Amino acid sequence: MSIATVDTGNGPRAFFESGLEAKPTPFEAIPLIDFGPMLSEDPAERAKVGQAVRKACTEVGFFYALNHGVPQPVIDATFQAAHRFFALPDDTKRAISVENSDNNRGYTPLLGENTDPTAKGDMHEAFDIGLEMEPGDPDLDKGLFGYAPNQWPDASLEGIEDFRDALLSYHGAALAFGARIFQAFALALELPEDYFAPKITKPLAVMRVLHYPPQEGKIDEKQIGIGAHSDYECFTILCTDEKAALQVLNAAGQWIEAPPVEDAFIVNVGDMMERWTNDYFKSTIHRAINRSGKQRYSIPLFFGTNPDVEIAVLESCQSPSNPPRYEPIQAGAYVEQRITETYAHRQED
Repeated sequence: MSIATVDTGNGPRAFFESGLEAKPTPFEAIPLIDFGPMLSEDPAERAKVGQAVRKACTEVGFFYALNHGVPQPVIDATFQAAHRFFALPDDTKRAISVENSDNNRGYTPLLGENTDPTAKGDMHEAFDIGLEMEPGDPDLDKGLFGYAPNQWPDASLEGIEDFRDALLSYHGAALAFGARIFQAFALALELPEDYFAPKITKPLAVMRVLHYPPQEGKIDEKQIGIGAHSDYECFTILCTDEKAALQVLNAAGQWIEAPPVEDAFIVNVGDMMERWTNDYFKSTIHRAINRSGKQRYSIPLFFGTNPDVEIAVLESCQSPSNPPRYEPIQAGAYVEQRITETYAHRQED
């Protein structure tokens, strides 16, 4: 495959050498990007995706992604599995609580997470998995945050027999798409197209299935589906059902609706990538309020690097007039720090 390049006229190198500062914009809509050309043998076609990603990530921090490659039957099976899991009795779900895991694997009840530290807790239930790691995996002994066994419900429970297989199938397919996003990020950042590939061989890639009960009547904005926050990792891949809830904050302080788009995922930049790019890419504040009157389900996958990767400002995102704003930090340590700030049970010690 030939290597694609992105024009440097309006890329990060020229931007940072200009001495300007990246500023968020009062966007009014989320852009749509077709990722189909990332599979093209034509480097010019892949470069166009990189250009579109650069514009979206510097101006908005969010985009819809078409042609992501995750098969619809895999998506459908995961949503069906989520419906059945969250319908289980509370005691059954709490038996695999995240409180049993040092790496936040398992079930989180309503109000068990508080993404906005000024709020009263998030109105959702969640179930988290990461890479499936079996006992004896040599990386489990390294003590790096993010490498841990998953917790699974008892497969003998009625309706849960295929829960594990459904979620792992989706996780694997979404990881493949995430690798293409990293490839497009590299093009957008004027890096070698495969720059991120060795850094995501065994990545921090936590997948959640989420259940949001409906909120009706007058809503306390300090207790909504998920409070105003930014994500921690490099980017998030979000698949939702047909019910709108996501809102994204623009530079004018307006909440912009981000409703589901048929056959598209929603992708947003995370804090780690904002840090890595010296604030060139924007990790945008967002929240979710389920006013649909019905149960809502979604599947985010928070994609980071291998936990031992050092996150230091990229060479293409700095200059003498725009030096690094962040000290280097190990990816796993950074995510662990952020998660500890979010979950009450991790702060009790």
